[in-house]
Amino acid sequence: MSYTVLARKYRPQKFSEVIGQEHVTRTLQNAIEQGRTAHGYIFSGHRGIGKTTVARILAMSLNCRSQSKPVPEPCGVCESCTEIRTGNSVDVIEIDAATNRGIDEIRELREAARYRPARDRFKIYILDEAHQITDAAFNALLKTLEEPPDHIVFMLATTQPEDIPQTIRSRCQHFSFRAVKFDDIVAQLRDLLHREKIAADDDALALLAEAGDGSMRDALSILDQAIASSSGKLTADSVRNLVGAAPAHILEDVMRAVAESKSEDILRQVDHLISEGHSPTHFARQMVRFLRNAAVAKIAGKDSPLLQISGEERERVGRIAELFSEEDLTRHLQIMLRTHGELGYKQEQRFHLELGLLKMSHAQKLLPIEQLLSNVSPSPGVSPQKPPAKPAIVSSGSSETRRSEASPGGRPNYISPFAADSARKGTPRQEAAFDSVPPAGPRIVAAASAPEPVIMGSAAPERGSLPDADAAIPAASQAQPQIERLQSAVLQALRDGNQHFLVSMLSAGEWSVQGNELVIKAVGSSTVVDMSLSAEARRLAIASASGVLGRAIKLKIVPGAAIEQETKHNGGSSRPGSSHSTLGGRGRAEQDPVVRRMQEKFGAEVRTVIDYREKR
Repeated sequence: MSYTVLARKYRPQKFSEVIGQEHVTRTLQNAIEQGRTAHGYIFSGHRGIGKTTVARILAMSLNCRSQSKPVPEPCGVCESCTEIRTGNSVDVIEIDAATNRGIDEIRELREAARYRPARDRFKIYILDEAHQITDAAFNALLKTLEEPPDHIVFMLATTQPEDIPQTIRSRCQHFSFRAVKFDDIVAQLRDLLHREKIAADDDALALLAEAGDGSMRDALSILDQAIASSSGKLTADSVRNLVGAAPAHILEDVMRAVAESKSEDILRQVDHLISEGHSPTHFARQMVRFLRNAAVAKIAGKDSPLLQISGEERERVGRIAELFSEEDLTRHLQIMLRTHGELGYKQEQRFHLELGLLKMSHAQKLLPIEQLLSNVSPSPGVSPQKPPAKPAIVSSGSSETRRSEASPGGRPNYISPFAADSARKGTPRQEAAFDSVPPAGPRIVAAASAPEPVIMGSAAPERGSLPDADAAIPAASQAQPQIERLQSAVLQALRDGNQHFLVSMLSAGEWSVQGNELVIKAVGSSTVVDMSLSAEARRLAIASASGVLGRAIKLKIVPGAAIEQETKHNGGSSRPGSSHSTLGGRGRAEQDPVVRRMQEKFGAEVRTVIDYREKR
């Protein structure tokens, strides 16, 4: 007699023997006792967890001849139960829907369903992998499935219930099977090995259950291989070699090397694994599981029931959890998850695995962003350290290195981030921007609640009108070069950014610094200014101004300054009823200062003028 594999030899024959699906078996038994059995069932869930087995047990319970009615538990010895168990029953038809998925096969099924069973109470159809049936075939089955004859019961088993049309699911009772728990698989494996009289280590059983990944059938298939490959007692090493898993200490050694940022040790471990014939994808998957278990051990403790691993593995992940913080383990797990996903479709898998492990090593050197932003002081009990020197900022186009020096009080003098960004992007006038950084030390601030604006141009007040002319003279004399340097840097940056039209409007305007805001009264209407001031132009202006002043500066452009000036020079002729308002559209266009500048610079000519105010 040929050998029968363990998955078939110990296949459950009663509801009480099914493992991990109590919510399904209990409901079906209660329905049989109450006489409330349905005409259609859908059994869905993970592979190898008992869907087809439960369908056969239900068929035996419905057709069991031990009593004159269906029984909650089949006897297993009557003729009907025996034939169903061996797959020889005439009235229980198992159909592989993966190969019999067309509309012709479903039509034959409908025709055969009209006839009563040959011997048993019910004619039962078990459709395995039912999601493979085509939509047209499902539509052909709708009417029969909704109102079948009294002697027909349909059972559909599938691993992808979402692929079954909703019209079919609404006509059946849907039972969702769960993955078998780790402890249940270990207990079942131990019981089967006791029946087979084979000795095994607990760690070996744990590895088999982990390799099964929630599937009882997968665990039994691997167990068959392990028994055949061993010469006696099953050990963890023999099972690990069988499934192609890396030795347990390798994972711990790699993570210790990551904790100590020893990149060379990491590469040596990877080279040893590859030379031994281990798969990079399989090792990455092991590392993902190991990091997940280490994170759980860090959060909930190594004895938490959330860890479905052996005792030796608990000790191992517990030791690794002590080396890292919760944030570090989360970051490492994210890196390895991304690496494992990339290995599935990337060439040169070894290189990508090494890159992922090196990323974890370098991640140890990163500081939390919160610490950098808040400049957190050292923790209590840690001796204060000397603040590190600020990095050098090198101006593009010059080999001269400029370093920020600490102030006499020990506080570092930080270069404005806007100035550094300007230096990196090559914004002109960088030397002037860095030269304008205020020296280290306390900043002298006027006693006034708000700084007075510095106004240039024709709108500047007379000297005698100032409240304290003698006190204002030094401040004005100091502000004048700063405004000129600021204006020169901003306009040069805009010129280099090809913002020539905006430069022509701003160069004739009035510039002032009011607090942390650069206010420019530009030439032109608000529409023209808005069209010329793009996001890139605003960025260039803000970066240059911030670099010159050494602090963050906002930009505010007020349009229409030149029109107001011209109105004053013309004696207020722009008022309603004045001569300027009586001009036609062409006259107003020719007197517009923006149009005049365009004519002067580019030799423009006014050809067509549309006056929308005259149309209204």
